[in-house]
Amino acid sequence: MTQSEEMIESIHIQNFKSIYDLNITLGRVNLFIGENGSGKSNLLEALVFVSAGQSNKLDNEFLVSRGLRVPEPQLMRSAFDEESKDKDIEISINLDKKLRKINFVHNNQEYSTWQRKEENIIDKDNLKDFMSFLEENKQNLQNKGHTGEIKKAKDNLYNMQITFKNVSKNIFESLMPTIQNFLIYSPENTALRTFEKEGQIQPLGINGEGLLKLLKVINNYQDKSYIQTIIESLQLFDWFEDITIPSKENIENHVIIKDKYLYREIDQRSANEGFLFILFYITLIVAKETPKAFAIDNIDASLNPKLCTKLMTIICDLAKKYDKQIFLTTHNPAILDGIDLNDEEQKLFVVSRNKSGHTRMKNITAKDKPKSSNDEPLKLSEAFLRGYLGGLPKGF
Repeated sequence: MTQSEEMIESIHIQNFKSIYDLNITLGRVNLFIGENGSGKSNLLEALVFVSAGQSNKLDNEFLVSRGLRVPEPQLMRSAFDEESKDKDIEISINLDKKLRKINFVHNNQEYSTWQRKEENIIDKDNLKDFMSFLEENKQNLQNKGHTGEIKKAKDNLYNMQITFKNVSKNIFESLMPTIQNFLIYSPENTALRTFEKEGQIQPLGINGEGLLKLLKVINNYQDKSYIQTIIESLQLFDWFEDITIPSKENIENHVIIKDKYLYREIDQRSANEGFLFILFYITLIVAKETPKAFAIDNIDASLNPKLCTKLMTIICDLAKKYDKQIFLTTHNPAILDGIDLNDEEQKLFVVSRNKSGHTRMKNITAKDKPKSSNDEPLKLSEAFLRGYLGGLPKGF
């Protein structure tokens, strides 16, 4: 399996779409529920924005191909008042006590692109040591009669500044594997069935392009546990018996699926849509080549409610096993029953908008889980539908 990587611990977003000012702590698996238009996808898009800014690729074509809906610049900002149209978008990411803050600016001119204005990279522990060092040397510098000590203090200060600069550079580089290539996946039936089609993004496009090639690559791993995990996960379907993936050198553009009730095998063109979606999700998590952190919008698409619950459980297990950080949105209450609120790495957020229209997010913890009249814990799906968690429309 992959070695453990750092995860995004928190994110602070200001002036981005419906998010006016939002600061939340994250986990390994982050599930967002809420009514349509509440701002669930906007948080995911903010992470795409950071990823693109890190690579200095903020043109519309790059952003759209990674799942960000790109409006005119005035609406990329929080358009709650006219003054916001010229403000910076500010996004800060905290990764293992390392904070990176990015400002995004746009001149509001036609055909112009967003620009990354500045970045502040801070290691909190190192900053504390650095400030202590300054304070200690401030005392020494006051002893003007000790020229040698002053010179030594200045030399030490200079060396400390160089060290701090190098540490900051290393922090910047350490952020790269985690946020690099962050995508919002929204698989589509057509892309999943047309296996030979590959997108401009490797190894997987946001709609599922490139799935067959990636399956071939995984099948060619020396460690066969990866492909075995995919096959075992497909046992969610009681009709499924086996799947045959062509070798990497084979030019065939289909997989062979064995339905235990049929005398003939089928390929992906005849497979159930939900089957293809789950094949995509598991492959996305298992593969070594996919991003370390990514999002899936509407994880429940085309899936039976009971299947949703089990899939969520599997996703949480595999995210930890294969060291991925995952962001999910859903409108299906059954998804909620697959998350374990007692596990600190699994987080549930209810997304809504306040009286001013600003997106807000409430983290539902185990102690927030409602109980029934006989003091028995309610299923999260039931609590959500009853309105105990929030995130439901109020107008009807």
